[in-house]
Amino acid sequence: MRNTAITYMDSPMGKIKIVGDADAIKMVGFVDKEGESTDDILPLVVRNCKKQLNEYFKGKRKEFNLRLAPEGTDFQKEVWEALLDIPYGTTTTYAKQSVKLGDIKKIRAVGSANGKNPIAIIIPCHRVIGSDGSLTGYASGLQNKEWLLRHEKCMPGQNQTSLF
Repeated sequence: MRNTAITYMDSPMGKIKIVGDADAIKMVGFVDKEGESTDDILPLVVRNCKKQLNEYFKGKRKEFNLRLAPEGTDFQKEVWEALLDIPYGTTTTYAKQSVKLGDIKKIRAVGSANGKNPIAIIIPCHRVIGSDGSLTGYASGLQNKEWLLRHEKCMPGQNQTSLF
């Protein structure tokens, strides 16, 4: 990564770390505490990411408009790209996501790729739930997944719209 920028922000769920460069966002994730940052030289895309996340948490943004460049395998990138098609306020299941990607038998691989999503919230893996409506698997913790789904008003059992 060239000229990597790192910044932190507070969210209703705790600290968030944002990593990017002049071209794109590489990582957004929850952390316990701040580390070294480059706040004095943040590229526009990183500043915009911070701004858009703040708007999302305030309920003023439902879609992100950022250049993203998550690092992963071709399959992981395919899964993460498909996650971007899940609209705000909706959920889908791992099974439906697997079918959308061409093969129900990929369900475990899809779940694994979701769990390795390096750009939390913006690539909305939190919108994927178990077929029975359960909140299964979220690398950033099920309490954060629940918070995000409640924030988007698509918590299972709560005026929920399901994708597909």
